[in-house]
Amino acid sequence: MSLAGQYLLHPGSHPSIVGSRPVMGGARLGRLLRGQQGDGVVNMLGNVLTLCAHAQRRTARMALQAAERQEHAQVAPESTLSLQLETARDHLRSMALDWPQRQSQTLQPDQLKWLRSCPFPLATPPRALTPDEVAAQRQQMQAWLQSAIQCPPLQCLAQWHATAQALQPATRTLDVLDTNPDQQATNLRTIATALAADTDFALRPQWQGACAETGVWSRLRQRQAAPAIHSAWSRLQARWIELLELLSEPTDPPVALLSSGALPLGDGQAIAWCEMARGLLLHWVQLDEQHRVQDYRVLAPTEWNFHPDGALAQALTQLDPADAAAAWCLTSAYDPCVQCSVNIPEIRHA
Repeated sequence: MSLAGQYLLHPGSHPSIVGSRPVMGGARLGRLLRGQQGDGVVNMLGNVLTLCAHAQRRTARMALQAAERQEHAQVAPESTLSLQLETARDHLRSMALDWPQRQSQTLQPDQLKWLRSCPFPLATPPRALTPDEVAAQRQQMQAWLQSAIQCPPLQCLAQWHATAQALQPATRTLDVLDTNPDQQATNLRTIATALAADTDFALRPQWQGACAETGVWSRLRQRQAAPAIHSAWSRLQARWIELLELLSEPTDPPVALLSSGALPLGDGQAIAWCEMARGLLLHWVQLDEQHRVQDYRVLAPTEWNFHPDGALAQALTQLDPADAAAAWCLTSAYDPCVQCSVNIPEIRHA
């Protein structure tokens, strides 16, 4: 069994999403981390869940701090800017590497040339950047994107436009975070209880008895605006717009475009959250009296969005079985963090 997992999509079929990420279920993370403390836990999670390692490490630190001290994690302004830069990097990496391949199955020479001109690393840095490094890379990223008006991600958006507008999956956003702190704490405790009680909850999560989705369009700050009817196009477009927002000049003091924090739950327990590129990330931890991990769960955006009964699955079922283009368009709108492929049945002629 591959712990990294994969998803196989079957347009026009039921089930339309087959697969999972086994490392998230069966208490496997808890067993892997049991007895570890502090940086050992943080580094292990960053090594196991590599694609958005910065968000995993950040959320783990907050969860451990809240569980050890039984106090809310404090988010410093410089930490807020670092989260925004790394989330922008995650967006850009996905758009630059995944989008073109989902349209043509191979990166073209002009796309490779554009990537080679990138003045900063697309990979997640192995260590936390200093505030000066964060500022410098943000400016480099902003200038580079502004100098490439017809860059591959924008070309991909243009190519997907008509298809994506016609694809309108149902929308039920994950509204765990709330502007009312008491309601938010209640919601977080509900999720923590579910994670603690069911070792496979993180593989097929539900919110208030039904499937939900999480992404840029479901951010706490986005949900404060008027409710919107979302399509695959609005989801794709929201990711590009947020990339530009995350790289804009910070205010003084910085305004947090992405929410993160941790809630102590008593008796060595805590739950931490972080709005990352693909949506809301949640970590739950149970420590023993020596502050060593007794159990650990991670609930990531992909498991919400690629739930076999979720909105994406329903939208895939309604497609023509041979419509790989629409299936890849939907996949990119929801952006899985594990290997994903589309199964198109062989057409047999008499």
